[in-house]
Amino acid sequence: MLRDPLPLDEGQNPTPEIELSVRTVWISDLHLGTPGCQARPLLEFLRRVECETLYLVGDIIDGWQLRRQWYWPQTHNDVVQKLLRKARKGTKVVFVPGNHDEFARKYVHHNFGGVDVVDDCVHETADGRKFWVVHGDRFDGVIQCAKWLAYVGDWCYELTLKINSRLNSLRARLGLPYWSLSRYLKFKVKRAVSYVSDFESAVAREARRRGVQGVVCGHIHHAEMRDIDGVLYANDGDWVESLTALVEHGDGRLEIIDWGEWQKARRAAPAVELSAAVAAR
Repeated sequence: MLRDPLPLDEGQNPTPEIELSVRTVWISDLHLGTPGCQARPLLEFLRRVECETLYLVGDIIDGWQLRRQWYWPQTHNDVVQKLLRKARKGTKVVFVPGNHDEFARKYVHHNFGGVDVVDDCVHETADGRKFWVVHGDRFDGVIQCAKWLAYVGDWCYELTLKINSRLNSLRARLGLPYWSLSRYLKFKVKRAVSYVSDFESAVAREARRRGVQGVVCGHIHHAEMRDIDGVLYANDGDWVESLTALVEHGDGRLEIIDWGEWQKARRAAPAVELSAAVAAR
């Protein structure tokens, strides 16, 4: 059986250049242990981003999937090693478990390999705002009231991802761009749109009750940042389809990074610079 190549990282191979240096990074819903996890672009992101604090906002390892069927390729191990290496090199790494890695909630207030495990926490930005950091599954009525239905939904989501993979293989052969079937269904079905809206409002309401200025969460795989009744709601998205992260710049400004779009812009930059140089002659 072929193994994925070892990552380009510290050691014999050169480390890629840092492209983005920020104060804080939030990522969630990596779902390591599933075929849907986009481990390669995630590794590239982790190698090229430098930060003081890295929050892992739940569903980092998918215990639900691993109980059904073991799946752990080399790239998933590389991601874990990269996270631990960042902690060893001085990055403060904080892990807030989610519902898919709820097994880790037994180890809250412990530190493993430099990674602090917490149930939730409050982050203060450089400009003095306080943000509650929580995965968010406890505000999901399906998980709280009918966990069996959540398992069924998870199975359906995995099936959708498999269909989506085959569909996009065909689209690639036809020269068409990537298209997300699950995202299309989620935001075209009225009930699903209502579910997302209810979740966002519930999380923001709890943040307001706690007296903070904002909340950072994951869980619903939908990156967004918006004001909800005076509370800044920020969801960092996922690394299954959207490939997004939330970052805090040195001045406290928050931004959602779409890594796919970031890489496209990076690849296009040399061509733009060359075109400008030619035009200047």
